Amino acid sequence: MVRNDLYISVPSYFRCPISLDVMKSPVSLVTGVTYDRTSIQRWLDGGNNTCPATMQVLQTKELVPNYTLQRLIKIWTESDSVQTRPVNVRPTHQPSSLTEDQVRQLINQLENELQKIVKDSSFQVHTIPSRISRLILYAKEVEENGKFLASAGARLSPLLIAALGNKQLVKDLEVLEKFVQFCNIILQQPVKTDSAERLSNCPSTSKIDIGKDFKSSMIMGLSQGRSGLRIAIAKFLEITSNLYLEVKILISEDDQIYSELLRLISSLDYNPDAMDSSLSCLIYLALAKQNRAKIVRNGGVGVLAKALSESELSVPSTEKLLKLVEMVSTCKEGRVEICRNEICVEAIVKKVLKVSNVATEHAVTILWSLCCLFGDKKAQECVTKSNGMAKILVLMQSNCSGAVRQMSSDLLKIFRYKSKSCFLSCYDTKTTHIMPF
Repeated sequence: MVRNDLYISVPSYFRCPISLDVMKSPVSLVTGVTYDRTSIQRWLDGGNNTCPATMQVLQTKELVPNYTLQRLIKIWTESDSVQTRPVNVRPTHQPSSLTEDQVRQLINQLENELQKIVKDSSFQVHTIPSRISRLILYAKEVEENGKFLASAGARLSPLLIAALGNKQLVKDLEVLEKFVQFCNIILQQPVKTDSAERLSNCPSTSKIDIGKDFKSSMIMGLSQGRSGLRIAIAKFLEITSNLYLEVKILISEDDQIYSELLRLISSLDYNPDAMDSSLSCLIYLALAKQNRAKIVRNGGVGVLAKALSESELSVPSTEKLLKLVEMVSTCKEGRVEICRNEICVEAIVKKVLKVSNVATEHAVTILWSLCCLFGDKKAQECVTKSNGMAKILVLMQSNCSGAVRQMSSDLLKIFRYKSKSCFLSCYDTKTTHIMPF
């Protein structure tokens, strides 16, 4: 069969610089160049200590998964699942399914129906899901559509949140998912200042009845919904908690919310989006000190420790994990659980100088808090077993911030005193040549 009349265009950055094939598991070296894991691992296993593309000597051979590129390749692969494509045939841009006037009309109709539902909980409007579906599809066509919908539909947010408390409306998980996705589109897109001010000052905001049904709807979606719905709810709770004090207070009170958000992190099927959404929501809730003990009470330290010990984590996820552990370590319950969990302390020590400057700062702050500020002996022993002081010695020689340097110095003093200067001797005679990474 002649195949020269068929054409496939592969983006150059999808190809591995070594094999020139489309990457299946893209990973990045410390130089910033991305390779397919199989190819670069074979190169490193062959005794090479340089980056094949730049020929720079590698300070570390750690491979960092490039999840963003992996998702882009997956999307491209799925869109080009047919093995070949006719030559000179280019996909044309499809016209939008709705005009801006039609979008405004749908928003007006939706507003009227939502007002009826909020006033009368028994009132059912079967056209709402279909209207929302059409608007969601419109927003996903191009970025400009999402921005226009966010601006034109900003006034719907309080009504949508109020309607989510109507069990008659959201008893179907598919309908609930559409509602939450629609809210996220409106709330996540950048909106003009005057629109945002109108939203925050909207008279209907204070009239929203956010009660038991709203919370039960969120819990139902988190506990029974598929992955897409659970991720959407985690994002939704983070955004609405930031906008509406009533929502933050309501969801902060329920332990099951924390339990379900932590379940997103501890899922056996690791999902970067799920972890990121859950961590962002928990970090925001943890800004209130009384909520940190609730995270601990629902097994948060164990979940975070297990996640930190996993090697296949993105840099942003690791930074957020460490930030949440740092916040939890400021409450007594959190410190006790962290010190009891050797895996947690070992994982924290391991992240020093291994991920990013931000991650290192979070990790050192946690260790300083446990070992110096509160003088916990179990934590000190665990850091010693994990070779933590060797890392602190290396960190002291790196270009770290003044705050990190001061905390590192305090940690050295604590352990020098406890070990009768054995670490100081090591520092003076054997480890001064060690460089970061």
